[in-house]
Amino acid sequence: MIVSDTSLIAHLYLKGETSPLARQIVLRDPDWAAPFLWRSEFRNTLVKCIRAGILDRDKAFRVLGAAESLMAGGEYDPVSHDVLELAATTGCSAYDAEFVALARELRVPLVTRDKELLRKFPETALTPGKFLARP
Repeated sequence: MIVSDTSLIAHLYLKGETSPLARQIVLRDPDWAAPFLWRSEFRNTLVKCIRAGILDRDKAFRVLGAAESLMAGGEYDPVSHDVLELAATTGCSAYDAEFVALARELRVPLVTRDKELLRKFPETALTPGKFLARP
């Protein structure tokens, strides 16, 4: 199991520079987890894609359905105290702290390209490449 940030979920379904790595990660470990927050962030990403003309609405709804199917059973509500403590002590947003707190709760890596999270939480956060390089 991994905790995936929203951008990794998005790159699994939307073409981007991390798309090939996202596909390799889901093949290696299809058990992805995320805080419920991922849904709002993902929907916002889809709306931006619709407005930019990257996706039409029908495709956006199909992508949303596929992502929700992948994440079914892997959505969690991290402990609020842990989220607040992480955000307050590290200066990261509460949104980002949700992913870190969940990864720590589940004792699994957070796979992300977020430079701030990688720098502030090296014991928890891994780049997609580093995750794939693990034995």
